Amino acid sequence: MSDRETKNLRRGFTTGTAAAAAVKAALVYLFTKQVPGSVKINLLNGQTLEVLVDLVSAHNSLVRAVVVKDAGDDPDITHRARIGAVVGLTDEAGTVQITGGKGVGMVTKPGLEIAPGEPAINPGPRKMIRESALQVLNQYHSNAGVSAEIFVENGEVLAEKTLNRRLGIEGGLSILGTTGVVNPLSHEAYTATIRSAMSVAGACGCDHVVLTTGRRSERFSQAFFCDLYQLHPEAFIQIGDFFGISMESLAEHKIPNATLAVFFGKALKMAQGFVHTHAAKSDLTMEWLSDVVKKETGNKILARQVLNANTARHAFGMIWPEYPDVLEKVGHAMIRSAEKFCPARCRFRAVIYDFQGTIAFDSYRRKKGRD
Repeated sequence: MSDRETKNLRRGFTTGTAAAAAVKAALVYLFTKQVPGSVKINLLNGQTLEVLVDLVSAHNSLVRAVVVKDAGDDPDITHRARIGAVVGLTDEAGTVQITGGKGVGMVTKPGLEIAPGEPAINPGPRKMIRESALQVLNQYHSNAGVSAEIFVENGEVLAEKTLNRRLGIEGGLSILGTTGVVNPLSHEAYTATIRSAMSVAGACGCDHVVLTTGRRSERFSQAFFCDLYQLHPEAFIQIGDFFGISMESLAEHKIPNATLAVFFGKALKMAQGFVHTHAAKSDLTMEWLSDVVKKETGNKILARQVLNANTARHAFGMIWPEYPDVLEKVGHAMIRSAEKFCPARCRFRAVIYDFQGTIAFDSYRRKKGRD
């Protein structure tokens, strides 16, 4: 996608913005007895956003408001989620008490921005909720305080499609947002999840993490590494296509050992030093691999065939299992790239799977075999 096409994509707003808007809408109704069609929210990036209000209803002294979350042209699992708040006034002047209701997860592990035992409402959204509530109190010259219980309809079900449970967030979704808006194709949520997973791994005492690019490579890795090395579940982290950012996060959380366990296509891109390994972000060139094949095998015909291969999988079938030295070169190039992107000392291990999940190359085994 071109820069011009990216600029034309529509931005959305975060779960944190939705929660803050629901709180503000409920408070406006408490003071005016009128249902607002929309509310303006001051975002964490200094901008203001008008958010539509879907529902407001009164229950005795409490008001329930719901906002439909809009992720714009970068929809995720929370796109169109119904995020709301049950709001009331208290006698504690100028205070805003924020709790988690049904569908909002509870933090159970250390290493996240929120302490264990607290609802998974991150600091950014808490600030937005608090400021939105105080803004309404000031507008209507009230000396009251506010209680706000945040909820997500079907949040427990939606959370099953996220990595929350692995991060130690049980029972629902997280209320997130560092700016308040969702920028299309920025992948902010995914990279934030990677950083959170690294933080949780470090806080749980993991000195070795296994980094995979998806569920299949992770499943194979869990079967191989979990019992052999007695690794915690938190040690297995899916980094998707975010190779460079993941290496930076390793350094940030001072994790001393990491295994990169991937299929050949991702291995090839890591070996060539791509920061991002998605097809749209990094054109796969077979020239580098063809040169490796020529040097390691001396077979010019094979090198030409690899150069003209349609996919990495196609090339892999030409190389494996007959030419293990080629995979060794790819594996060690992966490690060099990882070391380049990781600005701290970390001992890397490279594992390349064939497409049935068998280990075709393991830098640790290869090293031991030559010692």
